[in-house]
Amino acid sequence: MAQDCIFCRIAAGEIPSAKVYESETVLAFLDIAPVNAGHALVLPKAHYETLWDLPAELGEDLLRAVKSVADAVKVETGAQGLNLMQNNYEAAGQLVPHVHFHLIPRFDDDGLKLWPQKPYGDEAEMRQLAERIAARAK
Repeated sequence: MAQDCIFCRIAAGEIPSAKVYESETVLAFLDIAPVNAGHALVLPKAHYETLWDLPAELGEDLLRAVKSVADAVKVETGAQGLNLMQNNYEAAGQLVPHVHFHLIPRFDDDGLKLWPQKPYGDEAEMRQLAERIAARAK
């Protein structure tokens, strides 16, 4: 547990939360500043700052929790869709340095838009980048 991490303190029961799921390794609770009502956070109880720090062994527990909570959020809020988001590092919008997944219920008329997209300069640029990423991802 990182002493100054608010999510570690929530997982340890030091700070109250609106808990919606708990297992031995994973906790989920409602976000206190939701995008839409039902916006939940799913996280490992142990402290890991980013996705890259997570041990692979936690993957199954986290995915099980994400799927279970996502289904419950969608049904109980009547949402027409759901965003699953996971931010890494401050530049990407990670406000708490403890890896966590956002489950955001979405509605046709909620006014939220996806981020703007930009095309590649040309197909060659895209293919070259894809080749470099593929080589490193092996």
